[in-house]
Amino acid sequence: MHCSCFQVLVAALALVAGLQLLYLALLSGLHGQDQRSRYAELFQGHRPLPRDGHKDRLKQVLASGGLLDASGQYRVYRDMLRGSWDGRESPDVVLVTHTSLGNLHHAQRLAERWQGPVSVALFAPGLAEVRLATAMIYALAALCFPLRQLLRLHLVCHADQVATFSEMEDGGEFAHLQSCGDVFAKLARLGAGRRNYAMDVANAFYPNNLLRNVARRAAGEHWMLVVDMDMVPSEGLREAFLALSKKPHQELPEVFVVPAFEIRHTRRIPGTKTELLQLYQVGEIRPFYEELCARCQAPTNYSQWLNLPTGGPLHVAYEVEWRDPWEPFYIGASSVPPYDERFKQYGFNRISQACELHVAGFRFSVLSNAFLVHKGFKVASEFHAQKDAENQRNKVLFRQFKQELKVRYPASPRRC
Repeated sequence: MHCSCFQVLVAALALVAGLQLLYLALLSGLHGQDQRSRYAELFQGHRPLPRDGHKDRLKQVLASGGLLDASGQYRVYRDMLRGSWDGRESPDVVLVTHTSLGNLHHAQRLAERWQGPVSVALFAPGLAEVRLATAMIYALAALCFPLRQLLRLHLVCHADQVATFSEMEDGGEFAHLQSCGDVFAKLARLGAGRRNYAMDVANAFYPNNLLRNVARRAAGEHWMLVVDMDMVPSEGLREAFLALSKKPHQELPEVFVVPAFEIRHTRRIPGTKTELLQLYQVGEIRPFYEELCARCQAPTNYSQWLNLPTGGPLHVAYEVEWRDPWEPFYIGASSVPPYDERFKQYGFNRISQACELHVAGFRFSVLSNAFLVHKGFKVASEFHAQKDAENQRNKVLFRQFKQELKVRYPASPRRC
């Protein structure tokens, strides 16, 4: 009798343990399914298309061999990934950015916040990285339908390198990726520990201004906000600016400055100016480049901007005069001069373009509630070893560039 009761008790305990294991397995499966669909939930009503439909598209782009840039040093494959917007629709604001493969994972956060057209120029130095970049672009196309709808992605490599399709065959990088979450997890791992402008390939220079121009061309006649890949715009900026742009403005050429900030890595990026002000008051957020080059952002006049009344529709709060070495982020029309592609690596790449805007007669109008946030404080110890040498080299080029502007704009009374 006692033995029988003991056996029943053991069986009952085994049954309970089995049911618990089954529950945990089902819960784990549901969590995994939730993680795989997390990105798709940003845009309800769509499901990823079959993978095979994207091979022919990419093969056609690669078969063209790309186009060489004006210097003949770089090969450009345009629209490796082409979003549903094509530059011929109603006026919009295109978020224009550039990146290496190590920072491409930031595209997920950008798309989530922007929820509009994004044009990305991706630089891949070295044949191995070109192949890997091509495989990851294919993975984005096949597995990340919502992102694919928004992105136009262009691949830039050295002129003597040709992108191929071999890495995408069975057994390659793509074979191990089964969801959009897998794609961005892989991209994040590729970027772990890398420093901006620190190239893994000898004698490779990051052509930031070429990349900006490549990405800009896809925007057509739309407005453009050119940012670095690791910066995030405030919530609703695109829609608010489109409403503002419908109002009459002065006939003089104008760009709309978006103040930029940087935030501690441990903090969540704010979406509204009210949230930003709260973080600013406790020292968790500060003006962009405050520690490295406060003069590079000072003309934005952060004190005046921070003390503006919050709320209300987006509007031009005040205008500022350009002065060296200001390098503002701004929304501009297609008439804005292109970036000078001779500037590479660190130093003067954005300052030179802002300088030309000033000489060309553009006004700088600061927007009231719009802002950008860079994740992490910019500190000298996080930069690559050649930063100072690159800065000095580009400083010499900048002196030459300013002399060229006198010839390009002979009637302008403005100088840099």
